[in-house]
Amino acid sequence: MPKLYLLDIEGTTSPISFVYDVLFPYARKHMAEYLAQHASSVALQPDLQLLAEENLRDRPSGAPVFSEGAEAATAYLLWLMDKDRKSTALKSIQGRIWAQGFDRGELYGEVYPDVPVAFERWYRHARVAIYSSGSVQAQQYLFSHTKSGSLAPYISAYFDTHVGSKIEPASYLAIASKMELVPADILFVSDAIKELDAAGEAGMATLLSIRPGNPPVTDAHGHSAVHSFENIP
Repeated sequence: MPKLYLLDIEGTTSPISFVYDVLFPYARKHMAEYLAQHASSVALQPDLQLLAEENLRDRPSGAPVFSEGAEAATAYLLWLMDKDRKSTALKSIQGRIWAQGFDRGELYGEVYPDVPVAFERWYRHARVAIYSSGSVQAQQYLFSHTKSGSLAPYISAYFDTHVGSKIEPASYLAIASKMELVPADILFVSDAIKELDAAGEAGMATLLSIRPGNPPVTDAHGHSAVHSFENIP
């Protein structure tokens, strides 16, 4: 039995449709407004610096030129969203926008019905952590504002791309180290084969999440599948 359940969000704890039909449209709708109001804030400067550096690499691919001002910044951020880029700075800004939405009562976190029950069950003998491309702030708000109430008391740690890419084994080794565990003591659950491959290469146990609305998987690369957290002891 694992000592840590490490979980992906999209397609694992929460429907893909929630991310693409609720969260992403909300971020797009409020992006320009948020940047206009907060572009000069100290907290946002590291993200804007990362975006400027990323933009220089993207210009040869036709990216809008990123510069000062909400309009130019918004154009580039929306371009990144259209590319479904796992940009650390983009995810951070999206997380800030979603945080406002949760605080305003305009957003609620959506999780599958078996998730709160499983968290409570696992909490009795192990720890739970989240690893998602979305920012830590976004993760925290999602799980603390679900329609089932706050699940935050069950979650020991949150990880995003600051710890590394989700398709690199080194990221999972870093998480194991931060949680003071050996990889073999961790079970990673995700709907993404490349992520499971990386976690497995790092030495973690893995399970492929099969949920309604997830893309079909033709080759599971040897990862066992699970359709509900009810089936995970």
